[in-house]
Amino acid sequence: MPRNAFYEHTLDQKNYSSILIDKRPNGVVVATLNRPERLNAVTPSMHHEIVSLAQDIDEDPDVKVLVLTGAGRGFCAGGDASEGTSTDLPASRGRSAGAPWREGRRLIDDFIDCETPIITALNGVATGMGSTIALLGDVIIAARSARIADTHVRLAMGAGDGGQVLWPLMMGINRAKYYLMTGEFISAEQAAEMGLVNMVVDDDKLMGTALELADRLASGPTLAIAASKLGVNKLIKFMSNLVLPLTIALEAATLQSEDAAEAFLAFQQKRKPKFSGK
Repeated sequence: MPRNAFYEHTLDQKNYSSILIDKRPNGVVVATLNRPERLNAVTPSMHHEIVSLAQDIDEDPDVKVLVLTGAGRGFCAGGDASEGTSTDLPASRGRSAGAPWREGRRLIDDFIDCETPIITALNGVATGMGSTIALLGDVIIAARSARIADTHVRLAMGAGDGGQVLWPLMMGINRAKYYLMTGEFISAEQAAEMGLVNMVVDDDKLMGTALELADRLASGPTLAIAASKLGVNKLIKFMSNLVLPLTIALEAATLQSEDAAEAFLAFQQKRKPKFSGK
């Protein structure tokens, strides 16, 4: 029986247009972000589907493990600025002005609260919101060619969608501040050394390694496995409750700055931005 009898969604492909859902007989689900032509950059509708995913897998009694990956040559290139909005702060049709911010927080909180083990199979690039989605996995396996960065600052925005929660916990405070303030990329090997990912494997072994672990967890004592991750995730939830409201507010404030307008204009014109600090 589902944990929440009033929850209406089920983990079914018909509820997803931007994510491919592969449910396997042993309880392993592979969810693939599926906009490969845009490096799986997140549109508002895709953002809503990612928010729904964590609750859907937890409410489906047949799901034991989730493997999350990206289609094509990248995991997720963050918000899709080509649509004229920052989808790190997603637009929401028919919702109040505050809804995007609430949905942004739900993405973090629902993944942290999820009882189902989540394995990230990190293929290619993960930037901005994409890096946050990747790092919300309980186990992160990176392809050797993978790279990760929180690039909000390059668009003159504060790292408000979870980077300031996850990065300090995983790599330490000083390292986190350096990478969040510069937006520099980190290679898969560097990410493993710093604690951002659990292991690095050859590109052609990524999904095989992730599925091998998923099968192992799915055949294990699932109640005990869930009990062994939830307490640890409470540490992350504590940090999220402390930090995320401020970082979301600061991201919103910086999004209204002259520098942010210049960053988006420069992106559209394919040139280097000229920041004024305003």
